[in-house]
Amino acid sequence: MAFGLAAFSYIIALIADAFLIFLAIFHVIAFDELKTDYKSPIDQCRTLNPLVLPEYILHMFFNILFLFAGEFFSLCLNLPLIAYHINRYYNRPSYMSGYGLYDATTIMNADVLGKCQREGWIKLSFYLLSFFYYLYGMIYSLISA
Repeated sequence: MAFGLAAFSYIIALIADAFLIFLAIFHVIAFDELKTDYKSPIDQCRTLNPLVLPEYILHMFFNILFLFAGEFFSLCLNLPLIAYHINRYYNRPSYMSGYGLYDATTIMNADVLGKCQREGWIKLSFYLLSFFYYLYGMIYSLISA
């Protein structure tokens, strides 16, 4: 049984995806707290904004590993979410001086809050499905080598 770059990239993807699942759950809970007025929008944005770039960088990191390992199907599965992340970050409000996505003055609008909640649930489901696919890919690459 050989341990190649493909198996290594799937192992890294599994570990990173576990962190991404945690971040997605944290985002879903945070927006639910905003919806039910348990926490102020300023405090919530202060805790959520520093997590945006680490999430994006972590997601892109293991996809670069997939590219180097030649796992193009896994990369193609992740390309729509990578494109969405890039688009979302470049189209963030122009008046934001920090590095996050969420603005405390507009986050409580019903349409913005609903969009953020929906985005969190979709990301959570994507990361959960990806986790099981990466587990399958790791086992397949270890057995077939």
